[in-house]
Amino acid sequence: MRRLTKKKALTLVKELDAFPKVPESYVESTASGGTVSLIAFTLMAVLAFLEFFVYTNTWMKYEYEVDKDFSSKLRINVDITVAMRCQYIGADVLDLAETMVASDGLNYEPVNFELSPDERLWHITLLHIQERLKVEHSLQDVLFKTAVKGAQPAKTQRDSSSPPNACRIHGHLYVNKVAGNFHITVGKSIPHPRGHAHLAALVSHDSYNFSHRIDHLSFGEAIPGLISPLDGTEKIAADYNHMFQYFITIVPTKLNTYKVSAETHQYSVTERERVINHAAGSHGVSGIFMKYDISSLMVKVTEQHMPFWKFLVRLCGIVGGIFSTTGMIHGLVGFLVDVACCRFKMGGYRLKTLTTSDGQTNDIRGDSKSWGLFRKQL
Repeated sequence: MRRLTKKKALTLVKELDAFPKVPESYVESTASGGTVSLIAFTLMAVLAFLEFFVYTNTWMKYEYEVDKDFSSKLRINVDITVAMRCQYIGADVLDLAETMVASDGLNYEPVNFELSPDERLWHITLLHIQERLKVEHSLQDVLFKTAVKGAQPAKTQRDSSSPPNACRIHGHLYVNKVAGNFHITVGKSIPHPRGHAHLAALVSHDSYNFSHRIDHLSFGEAIPGLISPLDGTEKIAADYNHMFQYFITIVPTKLNTYKVSAETHQYSVTERERVINHAAGSHGVSGIFMKYDISSLMVKVTEQHMPFWKFLVRLCGIVGGIFSTTGMIHGLVGFLVDVACCRFKMGGYRLKTLTTSDGQTNDIRGDSKSWGLFRKQL
């Protein structure tokens, strides 16, 4: 009984076979089939190789959500060189709540405004990258993934024989996470009940020169692969009484790649400059003003890649699709060739009428050889 049951089960399983085997005696190998198989296998290998490169590649996914962090401090990283002596200028921050932030974290270093050849080359390269980022936005994704961190050339020591003609202001500040105004103007800042003031009365107007170069300006944690829009900016003042304004919109950003995981801030900027001329109605204060505002939306940038199971599914689709398609094409071509050959052979047999000596007519169907033989028989 058990053997009968096993035989029945085995018979049932055989009947469910969706891939029946064809006896080898019924299989015929042809040159055309071998050629098509070779082409199919080559195409499979090429597409599988390309699919592997797609699997190893990654892309950046951007998501947006409301920023719920309002209590933390915002870090401002500054490295600006102004073409004035350090004792003539002062830098500070005044936020929207009229809270003056002490500039204790900033250092004032006397330098020469002119750049060395290595520094000038670095500056030109940085400007070129900035121009490409404006045109090719996908370049920023490459920088995120590679986490490129270029090393700025070290500041050259100034020549002791020539006095410094500029001031490098560098360091960082922690401010409230509200809109504010970071500015560099004439005179050191002093606290004031209604805000703050700068002691500019003791500085001669002839010494005003707010030509400046922004080596670096960023917000939040400094991470590799992120180039700020104002990095490398250089402005030359056409008049001693000149105002430069930068309007900055800061966007909180969470970056999560395979090399870097950090929270920082990106920003966009528009700029404006004008000459202060009270007689012509152009009022204001000479200096460099960076007015910033913080967006309420946060950007989450995540590096992703294709899952392994999806890679296997796509690979099976490539192999099965090419195998089935080439088989169908080979069968269709073979059928068309057989039809064409059959019609060609049928066209070789012609219908001819022969009249004998006794007046009888005979229809002869065949090729020229058969016709000749029939004539000989007559």
